[in-house]
Amino acid sequence: MAGRERSPRHRPWSVYRANTFDLSSEMMGLTLSGHSQDPDEPVLEFSLACSELAPPALERKPSSFVAVSCTTPPQAFWTKHAQTEIIEGTSNPIFLSSIAFFQDSLITQQTQVKLSVYDVKDRSQGTMYLLGSAMFTVKELLQDKHHRLHLTVRSADGERMGNITVIAWQMEDKRDERAPLSRLPDTIKGRMVLPVDESLTEGIKAKSASLCKDTLLKAAFGGAMSRMYRFPTTDGNHLRVLEQMAESTLSVNIPRQFVKLLLEEDAARVCELEELGELSPCWENLRRQIITQYQTIILTYQETLTDLHQYKGPAFKSSTLKSERKLEFMPTNLHLQRMRVQGERGYDHTYDVVTIGAAAAHHQGFKGNGLRKLIHKFEEAKKHSRESSPSSMVYVPQDVVRARELIPQINTLKTQVSYYVERLSRAAKDRSANALERTLGILTEKTRQLVTVCDNKLLASAIQALNAARPEFIASRGSPSHGPDPERVVVRNDQGSPHAKWSGRSSRASLHVDWHEEEWEKVWLNVDKSLECVIQQVQRILHKDKMASDGSEDVFELDQPSTASKKGEWSEALYPVLTTLNECVAMMSDKAKKSMVFLLMQDSAPTIGMSLMIQYRRDVVFCQTLTGLICGFTAKLRSCLHDNGFLRQLHTIGLLVQFEGLLSTYGEELSMLEDMCIGVMDLRNVTFKVTQATTVFAPDILPVITGNRDGFNVRVQLPSVLFDALPREIQNGMLLRVQPVLFNVGINEQQTLAEKFGDTSLQEVVNMESLVRLNSYYDQFKEVLPEDCLPRSQSQHCVPELLKFLNQNIHARKSKNVDILWQAAEVCRRLNGVRVTSCKSAKDRTAMSVTLEQCTILQQEHCMAPQVFTQALDCMRSEGCRRENTMKNVGSRKYAFNSLQLKAFPKQYRPPEGTFGKVET
Repeated sequence: MAGRERSPRHRPWSVYRANTFDLSSEMMGLTLSGHSQDPDEPVLEFSLACSELAPPALERKPSSFVAVSCTTPPQAFWTKHAQTEIIEGTSNPIFLSSIAFFQDSLITQQTQVKLSVYDVKDRSQGTMYLLGSAMFTVKELLQDKHHRLHLTVRSADGERMGNITVIAWQMEDKRDERAPLSRLPDTIKGRMVLPVDESLTEGIKAKSASLCKDTLLKAAFGGAMSRMYRFPTTDGNHLRVLEQMAESTLSVNIPRQFVKLLLEEDAARVCELEELGELSPCWENLRRQIITQYQTIILTYQETLTDLHQYKGPAFKSSTLKSERKLEFMPTNLHLQRMRVQGERGYDHTYDVVTIGAAAAHHQGFKGNGLRKLIHKFEEAKKHSRESSPSSMVYVPQDVVRARELIPQINTLKTQVSYYVERLSRAAKDRSANALERTLGILTEKTRQLVTVCDNKLLASAIQALNAARPEFIASRGSPSHGPDPERVVVRNDQGSPHAKWSGRSSRASLHVDWHEEEWEKVWLNVDKSLECVIQQVQRILHKDKMASDGSEDVFELDQPSTASKKGEWSEALYPVLTTLNECVAMMSDKAKKSMVFLLMQDSAPTIGMSLMIQYRRDVVFCQTLTGLICGFTAKLRSCLHDNGFLRQLHTIGLLVQFEGLLSTYGEELSMLEDMCIGVMDLRNVTFKVTQATTVFAPDILPVITGNRDGFNVRVQLPSVLFDALPREIQNGMLLRVQPVLFNVGINEQQTLAEKFGDTSLQEVVNMESLVRLNSYYDQFKEVLPEDCLPRSQSQHCVPELLKFLNQNIHARKSKNVDILWQAAEVCRRLNGVRVTSCKSAKDRTAMSVTLEQCTILQQEHCMAPQVFTQALDCMRSEGCRRENTMKNVGSRKYAFNSLQLKAFPKQYRPPEGTFGKVET
């Protein structure tokens, strides 16, 4: 092999960087122009390379970039379109960022393009001067046989300053199949149309959904900006890379829905308290205090909802507004970061990362710590209140949890019983024996479920406590006729449940006073008995109908009835027993629900103020993580709609979502991390359901949230053509679970202080907890799914090895161990997970992370030449979408770092000179 002559096709990249710039056929790459129907595809794309640039001084070679401007007649001025990255210290730079004109550029063949070559003397100060420029028209580029132009760079004085070469990209192995120039159309409706290889178009349709064109993605995302790159591979080919960054309409839409649900939930809680009925003065005073607290928080939610509906700004909250009260439920700077990679072998892969500012209550501040510590303080306060409260108000935590579960269970089952009672009545009216029998079976099941739920000691004792709080009981207890030893109720804990017993000589004063457990048993036994009456009546009706159909004489009638009376006979027979069942169920449900509401009122009373304060903060944080999750799921589902392995994994073990945090564990960011880790873990209470959209209009296919704080369901609506591609399990409405994990590694100078003088224990605990959940998710996968459900990878390590390395790094206690982030991200991608990356504002550190991840993927999975890794990384950071993100947020195309700060950063997270400076964060 050593002596064998290397073909020009496989010439190493180092040769291209030599002083002689060869433009032979192997430099021709993938695509000339793009698909005029796909807005993600440029209508024209070309790369640039310079040679023999005149050095400004003998002691140094130029550090150059090319600024591209254009003008289309009759326009009389130049408009800057794009620029390349800066390449330092060479007279023969080959630029990796390609120049792309998309459909909205409106260029024609008459468009003139000016290439201005600059030499940068000092990147940090931004001092540069113009070496020279060259011009060409689009028509000249298209008319060239190889779509390649060699131009001379001349100074303003006409002096030759070097050469520049323009290479328009086209489909490999299709170069000779170009349409003759005579067949090249000029413009259609003012828009240039260029010849395209149809096979590329077909591949795109099959493998990638356009952010700008796809119905679902266009509804959820907007304002996409794009950048194109051409990177060499180890086998002498090239990668075509499209980088995109898009805002999401869900940044506003989801908070609006979420706050509305919270408002309804808390208003319903107030109604439940009001419906408890008349209480004795001390209990009434307590109820009023609690309702007042809720009304205050409800007013806040109403103001927030009004503010969100009045918001008319962009579809993202800039980092400068992260502390704005009116927008505190909106995530900060949420964007979808997408990288699409196409290779000469025909593959087309898409990688998505949701970028979001730290999910935290920025408006409320961090002086009182974040959610994790606040919840711990609340639990301590709760424990103290239980120890100091009267025994009549003491419930163990398990009882409180059970009470919260019982209320929705009772509500749901009561509604279902009422529904099937109505269905049974309708079946009787229609004289449908089959419907009668089938509905009776369901009604029996639901009623017995309700009886089972209500048959427990917790409910019985809570009902006793509620009746002891009635005014008539207090009056009877205070009556002089009762003597020195009046009747009283003592509620104590008996084997984990509150149990009420009577003491004193007096007999029952009223129906509501001396309520024994046996009487509650009678209530639910009445339901059971009334159900039996319904069953027996239906059986008699069906038996009679069967006998009539067999020609037998009806034993219950002396004369043959008329058709009208026969038609109403079943309904008349069932009406009394169904009415009784409904009344018994309503009475039982009402008493059970009120007793649980009273129990919760007693439990929450001592700490209601602190409870609602923490709950509000938790709502704010959770809304931000929920919005990020929904964005990620929507993009993932659309990208993997034809990936049967992913869809099978989704409905079998649920969705993995991995949050990557870059927050330090020092100062305010420590409290942000405390907020965020709770917000991420609360996502375990979220499920997804995919339904078929009724129309394809944007408002009708946006996700819809239902539920309450005990559990939220997100209904993702797909157009019918997409919905039909889903497996039957998902089409049938299976709830899709979520497994969230958070891995955080602080990388800035604040983390240096935390490691030397502060405390990094929270970061260690969060990472260890997430590792346990990640291992658990993979164990579930191995138990029920084959390995071929997972995407193929070129990585040298399998998932178990990566998990082992991740475990070792988490326990290593190494300073700023970013290997944790890299390995966690790779495991997530390998397990078909959704990736979310976050720092304080999702602007600076996040930009360093996502660009590093993109280049790592290109090298590991797509064989990008390692020699250009650093150049590609600097190129993305200097000319890519994330640089524009800083402009969108703070009005400056600079990352908010300074040179001193960056010395504390791991080397891989440092931006190139000239791209950072002191700006607002």
